[in-house]
Amino acid sequence: MKDRIFSGASAEDFAGFAKAVIDGRHIHVSGTLGQDPETGALPEAVDAQLENALASVEKTLAEAGFAMAEVKQARVFITDAAYLKDVAMVLGRTFGDIRPTNTLLVCQIPTPGAKVEIEISAAHPAG
Repeated sequence: MKDRIFSGASAEDFAGFAKAVIDGRHIHVSGTLGQDPETGALPEAVDAQLENALASVEKTLAEAGFAMAEVKQARVFITDAAYLKDVAMVLGRTFGDIRPTNTLLVCQIPTPGAKVEIEISAAHPAG
């Protein structure tokens, strides 16, 4: 089984990271922005950015044989506290029954136009 997933983004090479790392029954997905999967552009709306980012995370999890239902921890970074309600609504729709731990920080994101970034850890059930 492979232990790394790469997206092909140039930053992975020059910054020395992987899109995801698989460690036994655990997977850790790097911070993911919300570019449109067709155009690569960042939507204006923070909720659209987060929905795109979550779709990208879900695709990465699936590539490694994991599911969104196995998410144990979400770390969310937003550039403005005013986005909290919109972000919380998307997270609630996505994780309502899953209930992972969650950390949300207001900070700068060094990609122009990016308003939200999400990092995920998931695990297969023990057994």
